[in-house]
Amino acid sequence: MKIDWNNIDTVLLDMDGTLLDLHFDNFFWLTHLPKRYAEHHNLCPNKATRELHGRFNDKRGTLDWYCLEYWSKELSVNIRQLKEEIDHLIQERPFVLEFLQQLGASGKQRVLVTNAHPLSLELKLSATGIGGLLDHIYSSHEFGQPKESQLFWQALAEQQHFDPSRTLFIDDSIDVLHSAQQFGIAHLLGINQPDSKQAPRTIDEFQTITHFDEILPNG
Repeated sequence: MKIDWNNIDTVLLDMDGTLLDLHFDNFFWLTHLPKRYAEHHNLCPNKATRELHGRFNDKRGTLDWYCLEYWSKELSVNIRQLKEEIDHLIQERPFVLEFLQQLGASGKQRVLVTNAHPLSLELKLSATGIGGLLDHIYSSHEFGQPKESQLFWQALAEQQHFDPSRTLFIDDSIDVLHSAQQFGIAHLLGINQPDSKQAPRTIDEFQTITHFDEILPNG
């Protein structure tokens, strides 16, 4: 994987599955939350798990899917509080800090664009070292549209200056990469293994990396 950094001014970065290990999120939504939901409502664990997975899939790709307040209300549990129970699982992916440091040293604009809810974003920034290595941070909840929507990118462009032709966007979501491509962002990169506990994926539509040491600006 070779990037011509002379053609890049701005790097837009996803958080979960890109800068941070997606294992935390997968474990929380697929295992920890169903377990605690079943305990809270005195339900059969298997039944609770099936019910929740179905409800999650119904909201996939919408802003509600990412919204902690929505799910807290829908499920009558405190999602932020339950996330704190396993916050030891929140961690950067390999070489992320080095990558962000080198981007800054190279004069590149480092912009986090995430679908994470502000309460989740706050938790993860406090648990990791990425916050101080980012120039701007945006949650799609600020704009009322997920990154899967063109309305998100239009709102972001009104708020944050960047030249799409000189911007690199890195995300683990294929749907979001397609949305960014439709908006006109020229340089797109996917992540092979967003969850360290799962096998790497094969992605045909976009170039991908496994870890950030493959594209260090000064590497």
